[in-house]
Amino acid sequence: MNKSLWISLCMVAAIGQAHASTSGAEYNIANGLSPILKDQSISVLQPFYGNFRILGSKVYQDDEQAKFSPIDYAVSWGLFAQPEIARTISVTQYDRYLNWKMDRLPVPANQAMQMVSNMHIIPANPKIAQQIKQVKRGDLVQLKGELVEVRDKDLVWKSSLTPTDTGDGACELFRVNSIQWIEKQKI
Repeated sequence: MNKSLWISLCMVAAIGQAHASTSGAEYNIANGLSPILKDQSISVLQPFYGNFRILGSKVYQDDEQAKFSPIDYAVSWGLFAQPEIARTISVTQYDRYLNWKMDRLPVPANQAMQMVSNMHIIPANPKIAQQIKQVKRGDLVQLKGELVEVRDKDLVWKSSLTPTDTGDGACELFRVNSIQWIEKQKI
């Protein structure tokens, strides 16, 4: 298939725009601390882990979700984590969306769509809060943690629980407890 394939994955509807500093109590979760505001909570849905090739990352500070997830990772896994395939995937991240394309798919489109994802990353502790911003395109990392649901006043933000789903609501809301670099590679 020589046609470019654009696939739009996941968007979380922003509820208002937050233009606050990330140092306040409302940003405890984004800084790897426990929630202390009465309307905020984070609930574990299920354990989650894997080896993921980083295709891109996007830092967020000005949307409502930045209080919880300061960064999104565009990732691939399985066959698409192989460097020779991952380097052919181009990504664009914006407003918690991920668009990606390849000029030639090595597998059928429905299978390809299941090997690339947008992950909203929540640090589980202050050390992880520092480490998550150090990933680079091409890094192969092992991430361990939980898929979660976050609540804050009128916001209910729930992770997908199926790694092979696609489209709106298919992103993982991933609280990361551990990050280990398997390899650092430019792709």
